[in-house]
Amino acid sequence: MNSMQYSSNSKNKQLVTTIGNIVKRHRIKQNKSMYKISAEVGVPKATWRELELGVKDFRFTTIWKIAEGLEIPLDELIKELREELGDDFSLTEID
Repeated sequence: MNSMQYSSNSKNKQLVTTIGNIVKRHRIKQNKSMYKISAEVGVPKATWRELELGVKDFRFTTIWKIAEGLEIPLDELIKELREELGDDFSLTEID
């Protein structure tokens, strides 16, 4: 694996982990169990768990559905991502 691939994989992992942390924080703030919220939203509990743990890169449609279930507007989710990752975060190596 070359250094660019490593950097890209590392950035992907950072993004996926951060999304999971945000989702988990909102779920806990709403005092909902993973079982309850996954049933309400119609997302399998295993999928929800993998997202919160940041072990899998999910499709945008799945993240959208989860955000809706937690009543997080997508622009708020993006804002929180930018705050946590920093404005200079990028998945590309373009200057």
